[in-house]
Amino acid sequence: MLTPVQQFGYVIVLCDDIDRMKRFYRDLFSFPVDSETDESLALRVGSVLLGLRKRTRNYDGRSGGPGSPGVQLAFLVSPAEVDECYELLLAKGVPILDPPADQPRGHRTVYFADPEGNILEVYAKIRS
Repeated sequence: MLTPVQQFGYVIVLCDDIDRMKRFYRDLFSFPVDSETDESLALRVGSVLLGLRKRTRNYDGRSGGPGSPGVQLAFLVSPAEVDECYELLLAKGVPILDPPADQPRGHRTVYFADPEGNILEVYAKIRS
């Protein structure tokens, strides 16, 4: 057991088309930029960094494309903001995977995809 590990610091989404992914995330979210290079972008999301990095290493693997998502990211908002986000996503032409719905686990969710097919979720806690 890795007992010294007590915190989640960052997540990295590996990208084939880094420029397209940078545009998508910058256009959709207002997270401050922590750092950026030609091959990466790190956004500050509360206490965690959300990184985008071009696949350049031999162990980065290959993208499965839109039909084979590699990651799901969930962003917490208030209950009323789920529907607001949905309307904004529609206006921006973002592919919606599941429209707003109340889930049995006590969340209200909307699911959508980034340009490389990763699943993104905006959710709110509606029950404890």
